Amino acid sequence: MKLTGWWKNRSSAGKVELYTRWSFHFFVLVEIFSIGLAALGSMEGKASPAVALPLFLLVCAHSVLVGFLSSRALDWIVDRRERPTRLAAVTTALTGAAVLAVLALRAAGRDGGPTVAPTLVVGMTCFTSGTLVLCMREVRHMRYVAPVAAAGASVAALAFGIPTGESAGFAVGVLLSSAFFCAACGFSGWLLNTVHELDRAREVQAQLAVAEERLRFGRDLHDVMGRNLAVIALKSELAVQLARRERPEAVDQMIEVQRIAQESQKEVRDVVRGYREADLAVELEGARGVLRAAGMDCRVEFETDRDLPPEAQSALGWVVREATTNVLRHGDARSCVIRLTAEERTGALTLVVENDGAPKAPAGPPGSGLAGLRERLAALDGTLEAGPVGGGRFRLRAEIPGPAGPMRQEARA
Repeated sequence: MKLTGWWKNRSSAGKVELYTRWSFHFFVLVEIFSIGLAALGSMEGKASPAVALPLFLLVCAHSVLVGFLSSRALDWIVDRRERPTRLAAVTTALTGAAVLAVLALRAAGRDGGPTVAPTLVVGMTCFTSGTLVLCMREVRHMRYVAPVAAAGASVAALAFGIPTGESAGFAVGVLLSSAFFCAACGFSGWLLNTVHELDRAREVQAQLAVAEERLRFGRDLHDVMGRNLAVIALKSELAVQLARRERPEAVDQMIEVQRIAQESQKEVRDVVRGYREADLAVELEGARGVLRAAGMDCRVEFETDRDLPPEAQSALGWVVREATTNVLRHGDARSCVIRLTAEERTGALTLVVENDGAPKAPAGPPGSGLAGLRERLAALDGTLEAGPVGGGRFRLRAEIPGPAGPMRQEARA
């Protein structure tokens, strides 16, 4: 259960990163067991233990170095570190030295068999080539890695006096294996980068939405209060001048200032009420649109041919808004159902928001969103329940006593 929660509580970007990272860690073992054991197996041929054991240790050291480079390259892809340029250069140089050592043993006939040297050269070269691709951004740079590695292996083999046919075999083996591994590593790096970019874009979108709402509220206040405050200032100044002259019109001007101030109070209340109250139908449609834009399958069920009190509409509208925000922020849902029903006998209104992306443990300390919803519903004798319901689903249920009708409309986004 802990392992399942440990995986499920991660975001989509976190899951992709974890899977990719451990895949490259697993390649360390793959290289040791697939290539290193070939070095140990050379003792069955002509190779002595004094040659086979160092070759095995060389492969082990190479696999660990490549695994470390891949980890640093993944950190660079997700913008946690600088590009590991020096480490990549060191890994390339050590791989080249290891390949030259193996080819020298092959030319001297001390490698232990005809398959040992090709296995070691092709294996170490392809793993290094794939890891180097992780350190690159441009595809036009990645496509040169495998051909350069193949050409280098072939030229080195010819330089050690290895026959042309065998040298060509080295080139073909390195080219094919490196090309495949470079493509796989390049795709993994691209996928990881894309997922993290989407995750960052969603965070920026949420921040922009908050900023836009603040600007809207500020604009509404400016539009309501700007003219009234200017009139109040003007009439107050006029009243002061009239009062200094002991003119009776000063009283009329102050009465007018009082009237405008009272109207301004009312208009500010209307603006704040419009800001703090939410229209239920608008919030339901908005939730469907937002969740659909986030790639979720959202089903909204609500009744259309009935009139709800403004207080109930506002409270339930805020429940929908807060629940939608929680689905986007705190889970990794693929589907969501929003259902508003009315109990025929008692007339109670019930709003249920259920999704399949609930974490098994809270992501942090409880916020004020649900507490604020409970306060709104308590003013209408309503209740709010929220929590996991099994099967990896999370349900938020709000109930308000009141009249209702039986009709229901369903729409799937």
